[in-house]
Amino acid sequence: MAETNCTQVTEFSLRGFTEDPLAQVTLFLLFLLIYLATILGNLGMMVLIRASPQLHSPMYYFLGNLAFVDLCSSTVIAPKMLVDFLSEEKAISYAGCVAQVFVFDIFGMTECFLLATMAYDRYVAICHPLLYPLAMSPKSCFQLVTGSYLVGLTNGVGQTISMATLSFCGSRVIDLFFCDISPLISLSTSDTTLSHLILATSASLFGVSSSLVILVSYVAIISTILRITSRQGKRKAFSTCTSHLTTVSIFYGTSIFMYLKPSSGSSREDKWAAVLYTVVTPMLNPLIYSLRNEGVKEALRRLI
Repeated sequence: MAETNCTQVTEFSLRGFTEDPLAQVTLFLLFLLIYLATILGNLGMMVLIRASPQLHSPMYYFLGNLAFVDLCSSTVIAPKMLVDFLSEEKAISYAGCVAQVFVFDIFGMTECFLLATMAYDRYVAICHPLLYPLAMSPKSCFQLVTGSYLVGLTNGVGQTISMATLSFCGSRVIDLFFCDISPLISLSTSDTTLSHLILATSASLFGVSSSLVILVSYVAIISTILRITSRQGKRKAFSTCTSHLTTVSIFYGTSIFMYLKPSSGSSREDKWAAVLYTVVTPMLNPLIYSLRNEGVKEALRRLI
């Protein structure tokens, strides 16, 4: 009966960070700088990889796709967030919310599998160098990247179906700065069993599998490196992995803190965790590879 008399909401209200005008302007300028750095860093990485013949290798092919995914995932969130800092009405339509959930979940899961693919690339390069040209042929690289996008698309479709089954007849206030499936499920006035099932299946099937690929790859990599007798050989092998390890640590660290940590009861703490995951991490990835990867630094010097 409650569902029969339900008046479905047509828009949601994003609570954001603060109501203080001065703080909103300060945050607007801060996140504008972060977003501009994200655009320049990731676009610059994509252009550098395409323009530098010495970077035309599988590792940098995956890195170029990672830069594209970071750019897209940040663009789904940041422009709307920046507009809301300067607006009194922080509203987003139901259709806009569905689109944000769909696109963000596509690129979020795609990044998980791209990082797993990059870990596998390092595993083959260090543990089976003679098989590397065959295992990482252009065809294989294309298939691995295409598979990552297809998994991301499957995740996005699943989360969108999950949201489509929900009814929203009560509160329309999302205590966050973007539409995410978890707070939307908590706002729903309908049966959320299917939504929770889709969310748990996606996390278990996709998230855990990509994490296991990374974990198993690095266990094998570390085991192989420890068997190298020369210190220079060990240092060279480790240097090819440090940028990727740093990126993986930041990505999974922030995502685990955002989605898997026990509820703190502090919405402010949860929002800043979401900022690290959705806005700051896409900016850091190109900086990490620019500062720590010798191939990228050498290509940049030659281009300049």
